[in-house]
Amino acid sequence: MLARLKQIVNAFNQSHHSLCTLSKAKTNKGRRNLNVLITQRVSLTEAPPARSRNGCLAESRQSKIGTFRVAVLVGLLFGGSFTLEYLFGAFDSLAAQLVSYFDPRASHQSGPWPKNPNGVVEPPLVMPVPTLPGRPGNLSQEQEAKLQEFWLATLRVFGVHSDHDGDKVVESNGVINPSSTMGGGQRQVMADAGNDKKRKSRLGLFGRKNQKEADESSTENRASAISSTPQLADGDDKYGQAKEFRHAIASQSPGDLRNAFWSMVKHDHPDGLLLRFLRARKWDVEKALIMLISTMHWRSQEMHVDDDVIKRGEGGALESAKHASAGLEKDGDDFLVQLRMGKSFLHGVDKEGRPMCFVRVRLHRQGEQSEASLERYTVYVIETARLFLTPSVDTAAIVFDMTGFSMANMDYAPLKFMIKCFEANYPESLGIVIVHKSPWIFQGLLDSSYGARGSTLTDLGIWSIIKGWLDPVVASKVHFTKNVEELDHYVPRSHIPKELGGEEDWAYQYVEPTASENERMADRDRKDSLLQEREALFREFETATLAWIGESVASDEFRGLQNRRDNIAGNLRANYWRVDPYIRARTLYDRLGIISDDGQIEPYPKVKRVGNQKQLDSVQPIKTSVDDLD
Repeated sequence: MLARLKQIVNAFNQSHHSLCTLSKAKTNKGRRNLNVLITQRVSLTEAPPARSRNGCLAESRQSKIGTFRVAVLVGLLFGGSFTLEYLFGAFDSLAAQLVSYFDPRASHQSGPWPKNPNGVVEPPLVMPVPTLPGRPGNLSQEQEAKLQEFWLATLRVFGVHSDHDGDKVVESNGVINPSSTMGGGQRQVMADAGNDKKRKSRLGLFGRKNQKEADESSTENRASAISSTPQLADGDDKYGQAKEFRHAIASQSPGDLRNAFWSMVKHDHPDGLLLRFLRARKWDVEKALIMLISTMHWRSQEMHVDDDVIKRGEGGALESAKHASAGLEKDGDDFLVQLRMGKSFLHGVDKEGRPMCFVRVRLHRQGEQSEASLERYTVYVIETARLFLTPSVDTAAIVFDMTGFSMANMDYAPLKFMIKCFEANYPESLGIVIVHKSPWIFQGLLDSSYGARGSTLTDLGIWSIIKGWLDPVVASKVHFTKNVEELDHYVPRSHIPKELGGEEDWAYQYVEPTASENERMADRDRKDSLLQEREALFREFETATLAWIGESVASDEFRGLQNRRDNIAGNLRANYWRVDPYIRARTLYDRLGIISDDGQIEPYPKVKRVGNQKQLDSVQPIKTSVDDLD
């Protein structure tokens, strides 16, 4: 019995030592040292040092063990063997759980790390990321109430409300209009956005009475006021979005704005999309609504993201380059040149699991491509990267490779456009920006802290100009690295391409579009059928949302309706990947098998898909030099 007690004490001692070590790593050196500690696999079988560096004293452990022994003796005196067996059972369980969690070499399969093909337990290169705050499934009650308010204001702009029975969604004049403006499937909600009386008519929205009726009525009135006359102070309107909002309301029907919204959702949770705008505007519903509606206007009327950029894609650019008029031919050529040279491309994930976009700045020369083609290419890359995002990883990483940079590569116009995209039209989509090997002319003179993660810079160089354009939150996401050792803080070295000094034997290669890869887009019957199915899901989600808005966030009814909405969102996600081949032209990443037809993403594919076949990737990289660009 004493031997068993000694085993339990030793296990508890080991676990205490590991907790102290992990606390030291997390507290003093942040996540990077914690990842390094995990990668090196903390040894729990070695004897702990007499005095740990983070202040966890050996004497303190001995004191705790002494206290434990006193507790056992007291248990023997007052409870006999029953108490001792109870203590043994409790501490057996605790010790087993702690050792299981912290010992990567445990022989069982219940530990946190899986075994590799050789049977050796190894920590993952990409650590699991929990659902972050402010996302679907991780909202405070205050945030849920803000989301309700935002949905109410948004649906008012879309002209959507419920009928008397609350069992179907109708437009503002009370008539369901099944006509479509998008491929035979999406319902046009024809309502006068400027008619305040119609927009305030929400029959049956709050049909279920509860103790929060007065608060809900206030929420409805506020949402009505927001959707009717939003205002922004000049200092809060960096991109003139209040003006764009008013123009959108005046020039587009509610149905057009609704269609633009649902087209942007794609495989995302609708709540997730709205929450991006709420977080970007610090949970101010009025500001978030202005940002959302101006983005819908930008997507549908200015950039034509879904009905042109994504719909035509690389295959459309190839057709334009071959058969279009002089202007369109150049735009098609300019678009393809950037793809073929690999000016920017998507490849792999960082240590947080975020998809990475590499930008080889040396391959850009000011004036070589038209401004329109540069903007189209930028939006195309961003939209393609969105397909790589998941509910648990909802931001991307950008690595600007500044190797060989000179002033001939500096071009402010496309950079400003990229900044506007992320700040105004794709909020909360950028996780981190890594500027790698930038020369002094770009980053300015370094202070004495250079070489540490997140090096600080003096206000000199091109960076000081660019930083002035950035929102402080976006600027805080920019990090500078000067060598592969520093880049390894963010990306596993085994996943850093050799051209950046890493170990991954990989090089960018462009595979040309094939004549048949988009043939499903010509199947109008199948496309219309899938779009009609999708439209029915839109309406079902809107109906559930209208009922959900009317409930207190603390009620059981609210939770039940939220679960229903989550289930519909899951059906929308599955439906998107069925309809995707009929509305989106195939990309390089489809041809390489990185994006599969069912929406599975393989960041590091071993094979390439051709139709329904899989074959080894034998395509040789297209090599591009600076001389090729002149």
